[in-house]
Amino acid sequence: MAPDRPLAAVPERTPEVRPAGPAVVALGGGHGLSASLRAVRRYAGSVTAIVSVADDGGSSGALRAVMPDLPAPGDVRKCLGALAEEGSAFGRVLEHRFGEGDLEGHALGNLLLVALCQEMGSFSAAVDEVARRVGAVGRVLPATIGPVDLRGRRAQPSASDAPVALIDGQVAVQNATGVFEVGLEPAAPASSPEVAEAILAADQVVIGPGSLFTSVLAAAIVPSVKDALAAASAQRVYVANLGPQLPETAGFTVGDEVAALGRHGIPVDVVVADPARGLGDGAAFAEAMPVCSWPVAGAGGRVHDPALLAAALAGLLA
Repeated sequence: MAPDRPLAAVPERTPEVRPAGPAVVALGGGHGLSASLRAVRRYAGSVTAIVSVADDGGSSGALRAVMPDLPAPGDVRKCLGALAEEGSAFGRVLEHRFGEGDLEGHALGNLLLVALCQEMGSFSAAVDEVARRVGAVGRVLPATIGPVDLRGRRAQPSASDAPVALIDGQVAVQNATGVFEVGLEPAAPASSPEVAEAILAADQVVIGPGSLFTSVLAAAIVPSVKDALAAASAQRVYVANLGPQLPETAGFTVGDEVAALGRHGIPVDVVVADPARGLGDGAAFAEAMPVCSWPVAGAGGRVHDPALLAAALAGLLA
């Protein structure tokens, strides 16, 4: 619904842009997309995040249960925090999570996005407003305008007439083994025209890192995203995960991840993989595309280091 009163004005901030830098789009969801955004903002002239809104767990899931028309806010919130102005207290408080009472488990940023959505009449407008208030150095675009659900499918045994096993919901797919492919419900959700426009105008598109089926592909297989990736002149980079994510991609090598992208029609021009991961038995893909073996893991090898990842991604454009 329309707001009853205008929102308080916030002074425009000068973003941390590098005028000669490339236009970079990063797509996916969760902590992986946040990591790539923290890297991309170090070298890009403009930054756009295209974010999956298929999450149905935790705070996002609880909010969607009572507001079925709401796109999942959690991954969008993480991206707004990753692009917030350095030192922004407002950016940090987005991650404040309530520990007790009726709000237990909810992140303040999720509640703020929901409230602004109701006040301003659209989720996209709410995202833009929060971005402005945290002094975001780039744009955050939900991959779809409305809510969407993820559906997984296990590979059907070749010698069996048994029906294909379907897995409904992002959390269920994340906790499943043997996932072969994923789809969306509805199958062809609408996206803002700005999503395709950003991809088509980009110099580089960073796909991943992150949960392969439930974050990366959940955003990439949205029809307008997938079509724009196919038509883009940008360098399309897949940032491989630092290891399999259990149980979702148990046993996967980097080659298996790239093969899964190919099964879903997601084009990739170059792969960035930490040398500690290795390419695995599925490395035949390396004959068809460049592989940048670059140390991008942070201390402990569990998460990508923003500075190292920035060096690798910027180096690919140089």
